[in-house]
Amino acid sequence: MKTPQKNKNLLYEYAAFGSELIIMLAIAVYVGWWIDNRLHVKIPLLVWILPLLVIIALIVKVIKDTSKE
Repeated sequence: MKTPQKNKNLLYEYAAFGSELIIMLAIAVYVGWWIDNRLHVKIPLLVWILPLLVIIALIVKVIKDTSKE
């Protein structure tokens, strides 16, 4: 059974990951929106592509962090 200190550290890790996910998605959407407006494109392509890339990168990060070597 895990000790309370290990549970607390695990909770902090998940809270940090959740915060990182929300902040990175918000930044990606804003940057995509800003670039799309600067380029005067009619289809907001980067608003969709940049957050998708962020999600893929974070999934890869989770896999690397949780894999046992």
